[in-house]
Amino acid sequence: MTTLSPTEAYLWDYIENHQQTVVNASITQLSTEANVSPATIVRTMKKKGFNGYTDFRHDLLKRIGDTAPFSILDQVDDQIKRVIMQNQIEVHNTLENLKVSVIEDSVQLLAKAEIVLVFARGLSESIASEITLKLQLLGKYAEFFNDPNIIQTIAGQISPNAVVIIVTLNGETPELVAAANILASRDIPQIILTTNNEAPIVRYADTLFVGYKSKTAYFDKYEVASRLPLQVMSRILLDSYVVRKKEQ
Repeated sequence: MTTLSPTEAYLWDYIENHQQTVVNASITQLSTEANVSPATIVRTMKKKGFNGYTDFRHDLLKRIGDTAPFSILDQVDDQIKRVIMQNQIEVHNTLENLKVSVIEDSVQLLAKAEIVLVFARGLSESIASEITLKLQLLGKYAEFFNDPNIIQTIAGQISPNAVVIIVTLNGETPELVAAANILASRDIPQIILTTNNEAPIVRYADTLFVGYKSKTAYFDKYEVASRLPLQVMSRILLDSYVVRKKEQ
């Protein structure tokens, strides 16, 4: 890695000693606080292997997530801090994964569809049920299915004017993958929300939302991992749909 100049070394030392402040500071704010130019900040970040200051801040957030400055963290021990910050990291990284093109394309699919079917299994069912209800409140014909046999049957019978939303944390639930395969063979558009971009169901997606799931599990004997990333993505999808609908 390229050697830092004295000024850049000073900046890097400042950052290392003020991480909790820096993670929430813009490049202009850091420039003022550290008394260096924005150009120095950019050069330092690139010498340290980052694409720029924003890239560095994202990396820093991941590294110090358990000590980021929330007032509640002053009142709890380290273990509870990790629990709280795990949620922040999941939300932050899920938002980082989102693509505007995917959101826009998904909204258009929903707008054009005469029917919206929502498939989910297990703990993801509550999210799918909420999606269905919101679509119904917006005047869209929507139905939710969670029975494994019905899901696959419906996939083979659904109208060509429909779109299907599949909510699946790991993207590996056999009946959902099978249904996605059937839908793809019939050219039925699919919006898939998952946290596993290598899951077998991903290949069938027309638009794909991929959230970030923490590797930390507190219920290690059961498959009850956090659905927070799915909740965040489903809300963004539905809220974006409402915004575009109002513009029409």
